[in-house]
Amino acid sequence: MSEDTREQLKQLLLEKSVRTGDFTLASGKKSDLYVDCRVTSFDARGARLIGEAGWAEVQALLQADGLSASAIGGMTLGADPISLAIGMESARQHPEDFLQVFTVRKEAKQYGAGRRIEGNFSPGDAIVVVDDVITTGGSTLKAIEAIEAEGGKILFAFVLVDREEGGRQALEDRGIKVLSLFTRTDLLGDPA
Repeated sequence: MSEDTREQLKQLLLEKSVRTGDFTLASGKKSDLYVDCRVTSFDARGARLIGEAGWAEVQALLQADGLSASAIGGMTLGADPISLAIGMESARQHPEDFLQVFTVRKEAKQYGAGRRIEGNFSPGDAIVVVDDVITTGGSTLKAIEAIEAEGGKILFAFVLVDREEGGRQALEDRGIKVLSLFTRTDLLGDPA
């Protein structure tokens, strides 16, 4: 990944997704930071930058750890555009061997096949689990539990933004390595 790609993505996140002030998070916790990565990841330029930067980092970690991944995905809705962007970039660069993409529903469908995981996922797949933002790690852990319940093997977690509020530690305590493209400190220069 070029520093220019990373810097462009950082600027776009700061412009579109990062807000400071007084917020109540989904967990009910109060925070001075709100990060809505969907505004950036659903922006066509943002998706391209996420794909380029994300795939470069994912590929580097796979190679460094001697791993091979089959698919990438995470909890809908935050992970969906990130997973697809990275999967598309992997296919662009490696058309013969690329990451398949899937999504994890919050609950299994009550109709049709009743699946909780949709898309290109098979039991036994080596998985990179994705989240847009980690705070406590709760939604990422729910996605991991669903993937493992369906027979997936988690290689590591990729997150766009780590708020540095305990989420990384919660995943690492569970034995899951975390690769974050940005941290709160990277974006704002101040520790959590």
